[in-house]
Amino acid sequence: MNQLQAINDFVVKFANVNGSGSASANTLFARAIIRMGVPATPRNIFPSNIQGLPTWYEVRVSTAGHMGARGGTDLMVAMNPQTWDADLKSIVPGGYLFYDNTKPLQPGKFRGDITVLGVPLTEICNARYSDARQRQLFKNVIYVGALSALLDIDPIVVEQLLSEQFHAKEKLIAPNLDAFHLGRNWALKNLSCPIGLRIHRADAVGDRVLIDGNSAAGLGAVYGGATVCAWYPITPSTSVAEAFTRYCGRYRVDRDTRKKRVAIVQAEDELASIGMVIGAAWNGSRAFTATSGPGISLMQEFLGLAYFAEIPAVIFDVQRAGPSTGMPTRTQQCDLLSAAYASHGDTKHVLLFPEDAHECFEMGAQAFDLADRLQTPVFVMLDLDIGMNDRLVAPFRWDDAKRMDRGKVMTGADLDAGREFGRYLDVDGDGIPYRTYPGTHPTRGSFFTRGTSRDEYARYTEDGPAYRRNMERLLKKWETAKRYVPAPVRRDAASPTRLGVIYYGSTSAAMDEAAEQLAARGVALDLLRVRALPFSAEVMDFIARHDTVFVVEQNRDAQLRMLLINEGDIDPRKLRRVLHYDGSPITAHFITGAIVEAAEELKIVPMRQPMPAAE
Repeated sequence: MNQLQAINDFVVKFANVNGSGSASANTLFARAIIRMGVPATPRNIFPSNIQGLPTWYEVRVSTAGHMGARGGTDLMVAMNPQTWDADLKSIVPGGYLFYDNTKPLQPGKFRGDITVLGVPLTEICNARYSDARQRQLFKNVIYVGALSALLDIDPIVVEQLLSEQFHAKEKLIAPNLDAFHLGRNWALKNLSCPIGLRIHRADAVGDRVLIDGNSAAGLGAVYGGATVCAWYPITPSTSVAEAFTRYCGRYRVDRDTRKKRVAIVQAEDELASIGMVIGAAWNGSRAFTATSGPGISLMQEFLGLAYFAEIPAVIFDVQRAGPSTGMPTRTQQCDLLSAAYASHGDTKHVLLFPEDAHECFEMGAQAFDLADRLQTPVFVMLDLDIGMNDRLVAPFRWDDAKRMDRGKVMTGADLDAGREFGRYLDVDGDGIPYRTYPGTHPTRGSFFTRGTSRDEYARYTEDGPAYRRNMERLLKKWETAKRYVPAPVRRDAASPTRLGVIYYGSTSAAMDEAAEQLAARGVALDLLRVRALPFSAEVMDFIARHDTVFVVEQNRDAQLRMLLINEGDIDPRKLRRVLHYDGSPITAHFITGAIVEAAEELKIVPMRQPMPAAE
């Protein structure tokens, strides 16, 4: 049997039981690799219950910096008998199986093409600890110790991390260090260490920081000037509001009085939360909510009100697998259509598509400027893979000279100077009217906010031409938005090609890696990462310049493709679907396989004949 041999380029997967306390130890393992200067990307795969069901934690180690899911497992740490058979099957030939061999298993429970690494974890724990909870918790630290020996991880690094982790509870440092060395020393004495998979010190991490997208979005909301957050708990978005609350404890406190300068409300449901956001924004605050697909469904009517009454609002949508309850703890990009056209009637909403935690921070802040400038709801479209998993990203930057863009706000001085005020009057020809804040002037600048039709001066009317003028002005504002939203990112192939790829959001990591694989196979592709809706002219020009454009996304119905066709009047035959929607993150292997197959098909299929003219 050929054992896998790899340095700083492999996948380790932990199979645990939810609620067993393994999360802390698994995170310690990933951070130790990163602390050694080697890029690692952890992913937490967990059930939608509190305790008892299987959970997995995958760590992809890649000196090249590939952060997308790879597929397959090189070293399986099998700590859950419930999932043994599936976990065993996922190991690649030549890989390794680490397990607790306190109770020996029958030979038929293994595979002949992998290396089995048995460590009597339960026996070690029972000999050292008498308390049942200690046995459970320290077992996890013990297997990290054993893995450090097997993978040649520097023990000093792990010791430092444990000291940092428990610096506020110093009495826990010594027992955790003891458990770590119990596992490490046993492995060094009883197993052949290191194995073929090894961690060697490198300098490939640089100044990058490890953070999840939801935390980054919460911090972005702070820097974006948010002072109101109304939300209702829902997986996987809850930690956006929790992060915002945590950061506000540091950055939204008056220096003199120490009073909090923020309102954070856990509402009774999603409908109430978006209502509070709209009310606060109408009153001049910067306000947001965080939710997922089911919450967007509930918010539809209020979102229509905010669009039609032209009230700023920011919605962080951390997408999960739907429809209905779907798979609450699995990732997808399946809310695009429901967010883009939220509410009944003709609506169009601004969507931002961050690719990682760095852009979650940037777009999280930018969304508030856009909402104020355009006087409309703005969605920041994360997903579970971005939102709830840690990523190495470039450090966040902020220009302290930057000032908030509150958009077109008419002041009391403007009104005193005799400026004409019509709440829905297009003065500048860009579709964006001026607004006033409540209390701006004692006698001027007031208006009635309504969800019914009205004229340019906010006066109720059911006059058809007035309604049409308003709706066409909203379309003009939509065109204006194209100048303000983040531009797409284009990367052309080394040689001219008529094939292109459009992708967005968390698909980015896998797509970047797939582009390398495809280039190695001789498939040249120009890449365009879309970062916002409405689509700029650059997006439509990219499609026009290519014979075939693959649209890569993580949903069943090709929702981005639908938006491109609808918004750009694109011939559907030019846009080829590459769809992944089983709830797991898309991989470069999947993308490469789908595009290679389609590219080969394109070479042998004759060119389409022109459609016959209608009789």
